[in-house]
Amino acid sequence: MNVNPDMEIAVRLLISFGIGAAIGLEREYRSKAAGLRTMIMICLGSTIFTEISINLGGSNPDRIAASIVSGVGFLGAGVIFKDGLTVTGITTATTIWISAALGTAVGAGEYFIAIIGSGVVLIVLTILEKFQHVVERIHQSRNYKIIFKNDAEFETVLENHFTSCISVLKRYATSERIIV
Repeated sequence: MNVNPDMEIAVRLLISFGIGAAIGLEREYRSKAAGLRTMIMICLGSTIFTEISINLGGSNPDRIAASIVSGVGFLGAGVIFKDGLTVTGITTATTIWISAALGTAVGAGEYFIAIIGSGVVLIVLTILEKFQHVVERIHQSRNYKIIFKNDAEFETVLENHFTSCISVLKRYATSERIIV
């Protein structure tokens, strides 16, 4: 069967739109920096660049498509923030990266990879996020800040109490479980 090339490109763009929208809706629902429109644009852009790369690439059809990776890396880096010891935005950055990969797959006509891949991405972003929260609740550390008036006697009592707590922890700790 002879398929019109323009119709094939239109189908690829619509599939890319659908994948970008599905991932973008999940990100939008969670109020992330890169949401619905961003994911659609990344997925569509990757599909378009891949189509152009294949059609204009001549003997080197992967040249333009290969540049997608570095361009998307730049976008991903823009959503990663560090505040003290906390780093945020890594999942959003990797979601940008995988959306570009899925768009590239669609542009190359690899629909099966793109559709199954987007399903796996949605599972990771939704179901595994709940699992991550369970793990974080089980394994959590807390920092406390104690503020008190300059009272030398209270300070001595507090230091002695913490020293005794650390001694107890060291006595029961194993190198595998607790490091004090």
